[in-house]
Amino acid sequence: MWMHPADQRTSTMGRARRALGSATAAARSLGPLLTPRAMVGMAIETAWMTTHLATYPLGIFQEKADGRRGYRIEHLAPVQRGLLISNVEAAGTPILLVHGIIDNRSIFTLLRRGLTRRGFGSIYAMNYSPFTADVRTAAAQLGEEIEAIVAETGYEKIHVVGHSLGGLIARYYVTRLGGDERVHTLVTLGTPHQGTYAAYASPTRLTAQMRPGSGLIRELEEPATGCTTRFICYWSDSDLVIVPQGSGALRHPDLSVRNIRLHGVGHISLAVVGDVVHGISTALAELDHDGATVTPGVTPLAPRDRSDSGARRSTRVGGRHTASSGK
Repeated sequence: MWMHPADQRTSTMGRARRALGSATAAARSLGPLLTPRAMVGMAIETAWMTTHLATYPLGIFQEKADGRRGYRIEHLAPVQRGLLISNVEAAGTPILLVHGIIDNRSIFTLLRRGLTRRGFGSIYAMNYSPFTADVRTAAAQLGEEIEAIVAETGYEKIHVVGHSLGGLIARYYVTRLGGDERVHTLVTLGTPHQGTYAAYASPTRLTAQMRPGSGLIRELEEPATGCTTRFICYWSDSDLVIVPQGSGALRHPDLSVRNIRLHGVGHISLAVVGDVVHGISTALAELDHDGATVTPGVTPLAPRDRSDSGARRSTRVGGRHTASSGK
């Protein structure tokens, strides 16, 4: 098709700007990847990826939730018994796990085991089609799955944990489809909240939605006034899938967010490392109906404050999470 020379120059300049943006983002990402801890993390990431490929076939088919029915506790481990006795509501609140692109529920094998050992008794894992081509469609399907869980369990609100694209799908459901009425807490792991330049490596409609500045990303940046869901976002400065890595943090003036930065943890590893499994278990066990912490001394989630446009962020330093305010 013939193009006016001026239009050709504009198109060429646009491609050049995108290429420059990708190169700049890649350069900024190199620093944290060259540390000894990051090198070790990449080796661990390779090992986890190999293990995940071996278990992938086991996660292809859907399965029923790990549900605990009744109130007998003598057969439970002490930590399970403690959660059930101290907070029956927290122990019984359903948790739905949503995997990332070209993946399935097998990515959550260790997380699911950790949540069960902690005392959570109603854990679901959703498999959406590997041929999914639109985040909005997948979000609507997620809503149907959540409604089915609500009808089955009787709980009006559940928790959702999304890895990579799964977190983006869940965020769209919560902020654009009114899903905050059903989701108490949304935990995202390595989710490209601000897009990822790595998505340019795949020319599909779905990956195009994950690129910085895409129509979907811009829609997610629109106001979400009154959203009641609490967000906990884990991201790593060693994540090779999220470029730049900081895009894994969620920053939105209308959302109550706690961003937790990890170092030396790969994209796949975010769903399996002990720090994340323990952190999620602790957070979901210590949140009351209003999203505040129950146990004294635990860093609370940031309250939604219209006068403060910054989100709360945390950085993992020296084996502890430290919280700070700001963008």
